[in-house]
Parts: sequence; C-alpha cells; structure tokens
Amino acid sequence: MTADEYPESEGPSMEEGVRRWLVDISKWCPSPQDFSSALSLFPPSQHSSILRFVKSEDRKRALVSRLLQYALLHQVLGIPYEQISIKRTLEGKPYLECDKDVTEFPNFNFNVSHHGDYVTIASEPLCLVGLDIVSCTIPWKETVTEFIQNFSSYFSRLEWDFIIGAGNEEQILVEFYRYWCLKEAYVKAIGSGLACGLDRVEFHHIGWTNINVKIDGTYSLHWKFWLLDLGEKHYISIARGHPRSATESYKSTLKRAEFSEDEYFAGFHLPDVGFVSQTVEQLISILQDAKKAQTTEGGTMQQ
Repeated sequence: MTADEYPESEGPSMEEGVRRWLVDISKWCPSPQDFSSALSLFPPSQHSSILRFVKSEDRKRALVSRLLQYALLHQVLGIPYEQISIKRTLEGKPYLECDKDVTEFPNFNFNVSHHGDYVTIASEPLCLVGLDIVSCTIPWKETVTEFIQNFSSYFSRLEWDFIIGAGNEEQILVEFYRYWCLKEAYVKAIGSGLACGLDRVEFHHIGWTNINVKIDGTYSLHWKFWLLDLGEKHYISIARGHPRSATESYKSTLKRAEFSEDEYFAGFHLPDVGFVSQTVEQLISILQDAKKAQTTEGGTMQQ
C-alpha cells in the first residue's frame, strides 16, 4: 500500500494547525523610529538576536521572522503573548517551549525561512514541517558553472545530470535552486542543521509536481514535498514528514515522536494550504492587540 492509497483524514480541527504565511519585506521601508517601535514588542533579551546583523536588510528579515513566529503562535494556539517562549536547539531549529497543551494539535511545530524579498513561516499540527525559500540570485565573481560546482557533492548523480543538462546558464541556475530548496526543507524539517549526506536524499518529480524522495536508494512513503514558484525567480518548498525522523536534539523538544499508523496518516494527509500574504503592519497589529489583551486581563484580575 502506498501513502496515497491511505484514506484522507477529515479532521477539521487539526487542519487549523496547517498554516502558511508570507511577508514581502520589499514593501516595508521602516524609518528608524518604526523599526524601534516594532522591536520594542519583544523583550530586551531578544533584541540582540536581531540587532547583531550589520546590514539593515538582514536586521529587517530577522525582525519580520520574529514577528511571524509570535503572531502565528498566538493566533493559532491562543497562547497569551507573555507566555510565548521560542527557543532553538543546538543546531538552530526553532521550537516553542510552552506548557499549554492543545489537544487538537498533538505535535505542533513550525519552521521559518527568508531569502531575497520574502520571509515565510509554516506550521503543522502533527508531522514535522520544513520550509525553505530561495531567490535565484546570479553568483558574484563566478560563472554559474563555477558557483554550482561548489555544491556538487550534495546531489546524487541523477540530480546533478538534470541540473547541468537543464539548458542555458539561467535554466541551470534555476534547476539547481529548485533541488537545493527541497533538500534544505528536508534538513530543516528533521532539525539537523547540516547539509552533509544530502547526496543520500534524492528527489524525483514530474514537472516539479508529484515530488517523491529516495533516502539511501529507497522511496520513503513518510514524506511529502511541495515546490511553489512565487515569481521573480523566488521558489519556496515545504517538507512534511514523520516525527520519528527528527534528530535526537529536536525530538526531545516535541510533544510526541511516535504515533500509530492511523494517527500519523491523519496528519500526513491533511490538505496543504496556500500561502497567505501578511503585511508587517498586520503582524504588528496582532501582537499589539495580544499585549493589550494581556494587560487588560491582568488589570481585571487585580481588581
């Protein structure tokens, strides 16, 4: 029996945990005061992780990434703003540290990515989720061939043949980024933070749909992948897989890593959803309202 032969899960409550949000940061040009105001939404202890970047564009991406995480976690899980605690594993995988138990989402987790004009976030209620976005930028001071050659060891022979045989330099570069985007989504889903051994992970597809993966030469029925073209040479990929595939350090942060076959496929076959475009102003508004609600509740309780 293949994965696609399992019955689709209806589970409407679990579907609420499948979120895909995207921000086009090229449309946000904050003044220093606007940036400081948005930054002040977070505790001072978190400011250094944003301000450590030298370039203003990198600071902007880091800030918007944090806004996305807090806004999504508050909106989807209903966690009061002050109780949201986001930490990272040793490998850099972000996770929610929270005692709140949301029974509809037996293993809620999320992933973020940013490159080029976009910052994105994706969440899943049970399966691991990996997310990666790429901007097909032309290499600086290198030809396309010289640039991609640096990464040849990360691809299987079959993948590499498809890349170098894609056509002209522009087509080769796009093909390279498509495969790279999928591999990064897989790495980020399991929480390894490492690209080593990626030649063992081989992707097969039909026109970049019906994407399947071979791991160590065997097709895996426990992974699904999607690759989307955002236009302007931006591609985004999503990986959905079994929690038992997580690295040990990341697995220790999950609520559960083992599920029965029925439980797992209920999450595995949830419909994927499209990306919802958010503006920075919308995210700020969500968090401002969340903070106000917290203050109001606190004042009511004290009275």
